[in-house]
Amino acid sequence: MTWDVIVVGVGGMGSATCWQLARRGQRVLGLERFDIPHSMGSSHGISRIIRLPYYEDPAYVPLLHRAYELWAEAERATGTTLLVMTGSVDGGPEDDPLFQGALASARMHGMAHEVLTGSEVNERFPGYRMEASARFVFQRQGGLIASERAIVAHANAAMAAGATIRARERVLEWEAQSSGEGVTVRTDRGVYRAGRLVLTAGPWMADLVPLLGGVAVPERQVLIWTQPRTPASFTPERFPVFNLQVEEGRYYGFPDLRGAWLQVRPLPSPRRGHAG
Repeated sequence: MTWDVIVVGVGGMGSATCWQLARRGQRVLGLERFDIPHSMGSSHGISRIIRLPYYEDPAYVPLLHRAYELWAEAERATGTTLLVMTGSVDGGPEDDPLFQGALASARMHGMAHEVLTGSEVNERFPGYRMEASARFVFQRQGGLIASERAIVAHANAAMAAGATIRARERVLEWEAQSSGEGVTVRTDRGVYRAGRLVLTAGPWMADLVPLLGGVAVPERQVLIWTQPRTPASFTPERFPVFNLQVEEGRYYGFPDLRGAWLQVRPLPSPRRGHAG
């Protein structure tokens, strides 16, 4: 059998790709070297942040609006809650690129937002202890994606639409057909042919595309889960997701989602060009 599309890597991006292609009538084969989901990829865990006032570049904002539409479609198609709205606070020192960039994105795209001092954030959301002089952009459409739940939902929806998805099957190599039409993919279980190939293999991209060696370099990012002393202050209704620049670096995190405890992710400073 020749497939229309083979998708290599059925994680956060690959599972959504399988569904979007299958619902358009494409014959799709999804190949995943681990389980679906698994703990080795960037979508592992309970939640991932989603926010509109992107400080990194205002050009992201239209893409984010489209992402919200697609998450709503996925929820309707699967009957699963994937997007949890909590609001978002982005900021730190008033002159820092994080606050200034978030504010510029909000203003440029005319999105509803508030500028709050650290004291105002603390008063409105008791789980926070921000510096009084800090400045934050509060935006109500921020929130979190239930990341592993989303992978399962997309994979199930893809299979319901006719896709074939195979876990624990590692892709060893691929090559374009000599005729220039289609590709051949060899795994540890077999050989497959398709008209098109989509690679969403995360940390293994450079293994599949040697040209990306030295460019697509995996980076370890440490997650912290901590049990709040006052759980009522850290529910999704009372604790917005945050994107915060402080003296120690940049951090972002999430509320307590159904007993999962507070999640915090430390990241390099935005001054070094990293995005969350």
